Amino acid sequence: MATINRSSMTDILKSEKAVDFYTDSLKILNSSGIPFMVGGTFAVNAYLELSRPTKDLDVFCKAGDYPKIVNVFSEAGYRIQVTDERWLAKVFKHRHFFDLIFNSVNAPMPVTDDWFKESQTRKILGIEVKVLPATELIWSKAFVQNRDKFDGNDIVHLMLTENKNTDWKRLLHYMDHYWEVLFIHILRFRFVYPSEREKVPKWLLDELVQRFLDQIKLPTAKEKSCRGRLLSYSDFEIDVTKWGFSDIYGWSKNGKTS
Repeated sequence: MATINRSSMTDILKSEKAVDFYTDSLKILNSSGIPFMVGGTFAVNAYLELSRPTKDLDVFCKAGDYPKIVNVFSEAGYRIQVTDERWLAKVFKHRHFFDLIFNSVNAPMPVTDDWFKESQTRKILGIEVKVLPATELIWSKAFVQNRDKFDGNDIVHLMLTENKNTDWKRLLHYMDHYWEVLFIHILRFRFVYPSEREKVPKWLLDELVQRFLDQIKLPTAKEKSCRGRLLSYSDFEIDVTKWGFSDIYGWSKNGKTS
């Protein structure tokens, strides 16, 4: 079982005080009895046995449980910030914090009981915690494609090392409406690892190729829409504000649906 010990954690976080903060936070989370999982860089480091630096900890929970968790930390003297009730809260102590994530700001991605079914146990700072399953870790990173933050390389690494632990049918179910994004990540994997292409099931590639062939036979969409904001909200803002495209959910620049 992969572990992240204290010395490697100090390298990751660059501060003993940060290590203390995350150690205490994980202990409080465990003692609360409220289901949670660790994701983000910590989960990637655990799966890939890396020591990549990170500025914070990503904690995933169900939407119904996030108020319980923030109240536990509030009662323990931590500062709480509900950043966005759609998906994110933060827990602070001095300048250190962790993110409490229960959805996604981009695509609808609510954390559900299904996320916990195949969660893996890892030791972080000697504390056993659940980390996101490979399937949900890929799903949680699929739309992070900002100018200054791109998680596609994490995804191809996970496809390489965790392909046998990935539920590809469940991943396709999650991304059914966004199958092109999944197709893009798989094509990147095939480009990066030409000798490992068979690690992504052929049935999945066949399904996505057939969807593409079916799609190109269709007439061009009538609505002038931009789905780029699912990938990067800020980078594609100009498309909506100046270039006349409808936003992610069909809103045009004048605030009316088309």
